[in-house]
Amino acid sequence: MSKQEDLNKLKQKISSELVCPLKDAATKMVFGKGNPDADILIIGEAPGANEDLQGIPFVGKAGKNLDSFLNLIGLTLDDVYIANILKYRPPKNRNPSKEEIINHTPYLVEQINIIQPKVILPLGKFATEFCLAHFDTTKIKTIAMGDVHGKIYKIEELTIIPMYHPAAMIYNQKLKTTLEEDFIKVGEFLKQK
Repeated sequence: MSKQEDLNKLKQKISSELVCPLKDAATKMVFGKGNPDADILIIGEAPGANEDLQGIPFVGKAGKNLDSFLNLIGLTLDDVYIANILKYRPPKNRNPSKEEIINHTPYLVEQINIIQPKVILPLGKFATEFCLAHFDTTKIKTIAMGDVHGKIYKIEELTIIPMYHPAAMIYNQKLKTTLEEDFIKVGEFLKQK
């Protein structure tokens, strides 16, 4: 069975078994997009309004920003797979609750196990905290993105490189340079592989 077929089965599983108020309030599940055979997995926080309407992650302003950063280092959607911590949009784009993260992350772990990436780029605080907790919600510790962004972490065979979320620069233009620098570091790291 191909990775895409496994991902399709997982999407069906989430649709049929996840019990979560977000699911009832959402327009569509936002499962993931990109190349299931990619070596790079990008993990965002949660769908926004545009993503909820289309059922596809990173299609709004943050997605356009992400595309430009990927292009900066010669990557496209064909080179990566993109998923989120939460598969359904929190109302008014509020932060995910601890309970929501606990309910949704087992499915994200299944996605990771299917895709088997070599590099994970968690975008923003929630994705970074989950990844640096070795994908275990009981070990999540609060982190400051300023302390971890652009650094390389090894978790078994995986390389984790936390990044600011591209949406952050919509509100803080100063982060654009930081994001560009961090993506350039990612590009240099990938060239060494």
